Amino acid sequence: MNIISWVSISAITIGAASLIIVLSVFNGFENLVKSLYSSFYPEIKISPVEGKTMFVPVSKLDSLQKLNEVKYVSKSLQEKALLKYNDEKTIAILKGVDQHFSQVTGISEKIVRGTFNIGDADTPKAVVGIGIEATLGIDVERGFIPMLIYLPRANVESFIFPEQAFYVGQVSPDGTFAIQQDFDNQYVITSLAYMQQLMGLSSNIVSELEVALKPGVDLMQAKAGIMKIFGKEKYLVQTRYEQNRSLYQVMQTEKWFVYAILLFIFAIAAFNMIGCLSMLVIEKRRDITILKAMGARHSLIQKIFLAEGLLIAILGAGAGTLIAVLICVGQQKYGWVKLGGGTFVVDSYPVNMQYTDFILVWLTILVITLLASWYPALKAARQPVDLKAE
Repeated sequence: MNIISWVSISAITIGAASLIIVLSVFNGFENLVKSLYSSFYPEIKISPVEGKTMFVPVSKLDSLQKLNEVKYVSKSLQEKALLKYNDEKTIAILKGVDQHFSQVTGISEKIVRGTFNIGDADTPKAVVGIGIEATLGIDVERGFIPMLIYLPRANVESFIFPEQAFYVGQVSPDGTFAIQQDFDNQYVITSLAYMQQLMGLSSNIVSELEVALKPGVDLMQAKAGIMKIFGKEKYLVQTRYEQNRSLYQVMQTEKWFVYAILLFIFAIAAFNMIGCLSMLVIEKRRDITILKAMGARHSLIQKIFLAEGLLIAILGAGAGTLIAVLICVGQQKYGWVKLGGGTFVVDSYPVNMQYTDFILVWLTILVITLLASWYPALKAARQPVDLKAE
């Protein structure tokens, strides 16, 4: 019986440790993705409900900047463009930003070569994604060749020469950023004033307003204040989660799907406890009979065996939690388990322990063990009184 009990405890220990470790790894990946996206996406974005650009009155912009929750506001204008550098060409998204863009996002911290310098309307410069840099063969530290850009003109019905269908300009690459492939292979960042000048747009015409909030403010309260200024008819106000809703939903779905699979495996392992307690009931028939002869009620007998099941669960969950914490802390500090390929933004699996996961795992174990203990405990309570039992 001692061996079977320790087998049950070991099964719960392995199950508890596995659940906590897997949930912590998913939390680590979620935080990593959020940190990567926060380097490019603002906390709140204001964009047009329809079309690519919007007109932002000075009065609305002033009201936005005066909100108590708002720290910085950045204007941006983006359009797909054909880029040409030497003999290489590619399609990318050219994004013109103002001087507050690096304060609204964390892109200036992701510069791997050169500097974050977008220049101005007279001397435009650019910061390119590392994927664009590789495609065009740009060397931002040694190259002095300007990059040609071709922006499509709106409402062009006919033209004789291809150049008549494009706004043609040039910028000097001055830095390279590396965030992740979605951005590295698509974006080139330059001066907003230059793009507006090149496309013949006024300073009030932008694609987006990107907002950074003051630390500690309520996100939804800030969003409500911004929506009060801009309204809902022409402007769309989105939080960082809403800008990437599908990504975050997929990550959450994957996390809980894996949790469900491990939970199913753990439930199967809990059948071992049913066998353990059932054999304990058979072994303790004489003791049960003596207790009943002394006046013990069915409820007391049932509670004794339920307590035995809970004791096994607590010992297993405690040991599993301790093992999981040691493994997670070791992974955080030493990076024992590496990510293969060497091309990811981190070398080893990220881990982030959250107290809510520990609570969830403990509740899961207690519920499953109580259900597994219920039948053997009920069987013990209904054991007939037999003083001749051996």
